[in-house]
Amino acid sequence: MKVPNNTNANGKKQTNNKVIIKIKGLRKSFGENHVLKGFDMTLYEGENLVIMGKSGSGKSVMIKCLVGLIAPDSGYVEVLGKDISTLNQKSLDALRANIGFLFQGSALYDSMTVRENLEFPMRRHQQKLGKVTNTEPLVLEALENVGLAHTLDLMPAELSGGMKRRVALARTLILKPKVILYDEPTSGLDPITSKEIIELMRTIQKKYGTSSLIITHDVDCARVISERMILLVDGINYAEGTYAELSASKDLKVEAFFKK
Repeated sequence: MKVPNNTNANGKKQTNNKVIIKIKGLRKSFGENHVLKGFDMTLYEGENLVIMGKSGSGKSVMIKCLVGLIAPDSGYVEVLGKDISTLNQKSLDALRANIGFLFQGSALYDSMTVRENLEFPMRRHQQKLGKVTNTEPLVLEALENVGLAHTLDLMPAELSGGMKRRVALARTLILKPKVILYDEPTSGLDPITSKEIIELMRTIQKKYGTSSLIITHDVDCARVISERMILLVDGINYAEGTYAELSASKDLKVEAFFKK
């Protein structure tokens, strides 16, 4: 079931049709476990697209195919105009420098300070940034954007869960990516902190003009952040549309996502 849609969350017609990510007919199996069975997806420039699916539905597998960590059995994956299957390791690394990733558990290095955590991707992707002799202004700018400039020399263990998520987002922003992949951005956070993270995501999207692909189980997060949603069921994009359209559906498989 697909809901054709070319409007954003506010009901305004989408006019920007530049494609940032395109997935067509993606299939991936592990032995007899057929995870993705012809998944299709398009992410447009400046869009917040939410993908929801049950645990084991193939969301993580799709993301790994998207960034070239695993090869699909068949199908087409294009990111920022590049066919992933044609890229060598050097070209793939260069492409990944334009893709930010906010991991579910924040994935900060426990043995590094906040400053060192943010400097790490800058050292890894020096070719994109050029020779940077003084990293502190870039680090401070990224931390200021998430309201945590005062944490510069703290260790991750000294941060709350919400602060860790913000620092992880700052680390993602430091390379000024064109697209950000969010993996359960509000998972494990209390309701107040979750709302703060969602609002921060909205602010970042407006300030940097990023395109965002958001994997979440959080219906409230999807309602606030999404301009369009895809429900991943049985290995395919089972339903697609705005939050308002999908939450009003009488399809039993779609209704299951919105029941509390």
